[in-house]
Amino acid sequence: MADDKDVLRDVWFGRIPTCFTLNQDEVTEREAEPYYLLLPRVSYLTLVTDKVKKHFLKVMKAEDVEEMWFEYEGTPLKWHYPIGVLFDLHASNTVLPWSITVHFKSFPDSDLLHCPSNSVIEAHFMSSIKEADALKHKSQVVNDMQKKDHKQLWMGLQNDKFDQFWAMNRKLMEYPTEEGGFRYIPFRIYQTMSDRPFIQKQFRPVSPEGNVHTLGSLLKEMYPAAIPSDGEQKRYQVMIHGIEPLLETPLQWLSEHLSHPDNFLHICIIPTPTD
Repeated sequence: MADDKDVLRDVWFGRIPTCFTLNQDEVTEREAEPYYLLLPRVSYLTLVTDKVKKHFLKVMKAEDVEEMWFEYEGTPLKWHYPIGVLFDLHASNTVLPWSITVHFKSFPDSDLLHCPSNSVIEAHFMSSIKEADALKHKSQVVNDMQKKDHKQLWMGLQNDKFDQFWAMNRKLMEYPTEEGGFRYIPFRIYQTMSDRPFIQKQFRPVSPEGNVHTLGSLLKEMYPAAIPSDGEQKRYQVMIHGIEPLLETPLQWLSEHLSHPDNFLHICIIPTPTD
């Protein structure tokens, strides 16, 4: 299991300074001031924006308010992706604070899932954890947990309690030493240049010959364009939690240390900035 607690802590406490402004088409009784917030990378937009909603509702009439949703430079932001993934995918090379526009009208049904309550976020989060454990341990660990253990994972995320979350998540990161890693690595590869939401396939942390698979081996198979050929200029950045890990990093180590709380390794592939 992951013994590098500092890395886990750094990942958990990663924050993105963000400025929320109300869309100019919204009807307000007086001017709406922007609202500033440090967003946790590992959480979900709809889980951490109650204060944002309260702030803007002060200047609006109840009849002008429908479901709140967020947009960045014309792109509706999918609340069911972790905040860090949204930032890395759409805004990683912009000047901070991240500038998000808030809407209370014209919900884009074709682009976003509705999120009427926190229980919808909890259901999405727990289904991701179960899917990840099916890949890692054939669901044995998550099925051995009690309902209160599942709740502890969720409450740890919802209330931003690192120790509470990891006391339970630790079990999901264990594996028999002789196996050298999980059965499969739960990962998703995102790119803005594609209509596919993400790439997700079965991939083992160790090859049949016993060689350790790295981030480079995963990309070579799933997205070869992300690896520059000899002498070629780097066309893409491969980001996990806002950093570019070395391609030689073992995938098993990344899965244990840089997965999001949903137990998936979220990898963003973005074009290298040209400036």
